[in-house]
Amino acid sequence: MRPFFKTWLTICLLLPLAAHATNREQRLPNVNGYTPKSHVSAPSSKNKQTVKRSPQLSSANRKLIPPMATKESSNVLSRAVNVLGTPYRWGGSSPSKGFDCSGLVKYAFNDATFDLPRTSNAMASGHGEKVDRNDLKPGDLIFFKLKSRRVNHVAIYLGNDRFIHAPRRGKSVSIDTLKKPYWESHYVVAKRVLPKEQNALRVVQR
Repeated sequence: MRPFFKTWLTICLLLPLAAHATNREQRLPNVNGYTPKSHVSAPSSKNKQTVKRSPQLSSANRKLIPPMATKESSNVLSRAVNVLGTPYRWGGSSPSKGFDCSGLVKYAFNDATFDLPRTSNAMASGHGEKVDRNDLKPGDLIFFKLKSRRVNHVAIYLGNDRFIHAPRRGKSVSIDTLKKPYWESHYVVAKRVLPKEQNALRVVQR
């Protein structure tokens, strides 16, 4: 009985060690030195889908940006156009929280080398040069008086009498036209805040 007992005891002691060694081998990296994990691969596939969606949105909206736009104005318009449909929210200045009219402008001009004021009235009276309505170019800011004695609404000019803006509560970021009697009658002034040097440099390079 003693030899049998020794054999049985040896087997009982070795089985847990063998199981532990097997578990360790399952956790070791594969030949390439990378251990795939199921809980990591799922989010990465979602991230890939997100990355693919944004270029599709940008390419679709790129048609809305006129070809005569400079590089800087094109960047501004791209940021504005890519948030089309974002709900209006008073005081909002981001895609996640929504936009009011000046918040949308601040967001679109975020990459510019200057900092615009926060309100439409301050933007209208701040830096930039006045532009005649017949000389509007993509990226210019256009200002309106809506039921007020002073400027209280701002939009970004797209070209061809179109502009993009965050209209009012209950609406969302959208494109409208100056040809509508309402906007035509409430139009006040336009300002060009983007630098002129870009156009001058392009002429020299050609």
